[in-house]
Amino acid sequence: MKKMVKAIAAIAAAGIMSVAALAGAAQAAHRSPAPVPGRQRGIVLAHGARQLTARGGQRSPARRRAATPLTYHGGPVMRVNTTEAIYWVPAGTSMITGYQSTITQYFADAAHDSGGVANVYSTETQYYDGTGSIAYSQTFGGAIVDTNPFPANGCPVYSGVTSCLTDAQIGAEVQNVVTANHLPVDGTHAYFLFTPKGVGSCFSATSTTCAFTYYCAYHSNSGSLLYANMPYADTSPNACGTGQRPNGNEADDTLNVTSHEHREMINDPYGNAWFDRRGYEGSDKCAWNFGSALGSTTTGAYNQVINGHFYFLQQEWSNVRLGCVQRGT
Repeated sequence: MKKMVKAIAAIAAAGIMSVAALAGAAQAAHRSPAPVPGRQRGIVLAHGARQLTARGGQRSPARRRAATPLTYHGGPVMRVNTTEAIYWVPAGTSMITGYQSTITQYFADAAHDSGGVANVYSTETQYYDGTGSIAYSQTFGGAIVDTNPFPANGCPVYSGVTSCLTDAQIGAEVQNVVTANHLPVDGTHAYFLFTPKGVGSCFSATSTTCAFTYYCAYHSNSGSLLYANMPYADTSPNACGTGQRPNGNEADDTLNVTSHEHREMINDPYGNAWFDRRGYEGSDKCAWNFGSALGSTTTGAYNQVINGHFYFLQQEWSNVRLGCVQRGT
């Protein structure tokens, strides 16, 4: 049995806010086929990477920012959600002091401010499924530290990393943790797997779409199990960094892409709910677009204040504004 330590910091979700959906913007005439469930979605491209197309070509990331709305494709959303953080840190690997606590604090802060309109999560209430609108209603389920060894490299080790995990190995680890800790798999729980510095990952054993060279993070699912692969962004700050660290920790860069994946898991958990006619999810359309800073600490600028703590996060797409925004309206 795996040797794990679980620190639960449950935060009760309060002040559920539900906003009537804007059907006109959401029901555009062009309806693209839903992505295949189980595939990697919400891919945050590394700086300089170009989006691969279905035909194997490339297109500029700038095209995602065209003012085309997200449209609804009939799948479920996470009207309420619970987040769980999994830190996979075998002996011989490391996360800088404060890395885990800063990420854990972020999830607790986002849950604490449920129902508010002052941060990027509050944009989600304009989206819906057949059961109703998304409520900014979050709970932080807790953090799990797994020190079990990595499996053998599932993909070839490449420049800048010492280990390489495939998506199948990432998904298997999440499933193992969920099973060992008797955690729910119910379409409302989102599991975030954080790996140590220097650990890479690729879509498959033969794929060239890998962490830091092509992507910085993504979300996916295995059946009803919802998870996100969260590589250690500072492994390659030129590829996945924000340039700002309001908490003075390498976790600041990882939190930017954590926010991206979390919000996309809320309104498109299985890849068949909300995305635009090119297949981009909401956070994809605003990747690396931070808007204006609200202020700065001694270690970096911030554009979000969540439960009194400072973060520097990309903006989120709004169908209401047909653009990228820092908070709801």
